[in-house]
Amino acid sequence: MTRSGSGSRIAALSVAGVLAGTVLVGCGDGGSDSDTAESAKKASASGGPGAREEGTRAVRSAYDRTAEEDTARVTLKVRTSAQGDSVTADGKGTVDLEDGDSVMTVTAEGQRMEQRVVDQVLYQKPPAGQAPGGKPWIKIDLEKVAARQGAGGQTMNDPARSAALAKAVDDKDVTEKGTAEVGGVRTTRYRVVVDVAELPDGRKLSEQVGPTLPMDLWLDDEGRIRRQQVDMTVKAAPAARGESRAGASSGPRQVTVRTVLEFTDFGVDVDADAPPARQVTDMTDEAARQGGVRS
Repeated sequence: MTRSGSGSRIAALSVAGVLAGTVLVGCGDGGSDSDTAESAKKASASGGPGAREEGTRAVRSAYDRTAEEDTARVTLKVRTSAQGDSVTADGKGTVDLEDGDSVMTVTAEGQRMEQRVVDQVLYQKPPAGQAPGGKPWIKIDLEKVAARQGAGGQTMNDPARSAALAKAVDDKDVTEKGTAEVGGVRTTRYRVVVDVAELPDGRKLSEQVGPTLPMDLWLDDEGRIRRQQVDMTVKAAPAARGESRAGASSGPRQVTVRTVLEFTDFGVDVDADAPPARQVTDMTDEAARQGGVRS
């Protein structure tokens, strides 16, 4: 792994965005009922003609079923690569599944930082002495960054739109991939292909991430998400002058991100509070410039 200033920046921004973007919210599609998960399991086992349709129903209802639990403990692994630099970040903490607030500890490049998301604003506390502005915390307004990325405030990193991922799936886009244990819980794995054009502001999003978005979901016997994996390739702004490596193109970069989240301990307490304003440096403008996704 190459350790560089640009790599560290990519790590920080990708963890911020992906964490927020993969949090579940309870905006239902009206299609979940108490028998959906069991029906999907029976249909898949029988191999009948309704298996694929039932699998699609299970995937679409999974976000609502998980969000109904209100809160959960979450672990996170993000691998981000751009222009030969590769960074892996790990996080663990608790998350409010309804509004996206969270409290986590994130480790990247051997360093740990505290991270909170409160009302779609990301707060990070880097190791002592590393935060700009002489204050212990930085903040990034995720909604403002999304709006400046040219997607009208609705990007793949918007927690208020994450449930739309499942709604952009039809029968041909869901494949059952067998069973597996996740955190000691039996789950069924589904491979999902999301049609980006069906997402909010899908035309602009497809220019950023391509026409489809691959996603895997591991659902427990109650239809709740136990693991979610998203693979994304994003067209990002070119590196700032003086940051490009020798021979690297100064054009738009491609940033590839794989994010894996696991949910356990549903109903755990979540205490996500913004740090005092006097302890915070606003880095929203810098985030928009350095990590902005081109439309």
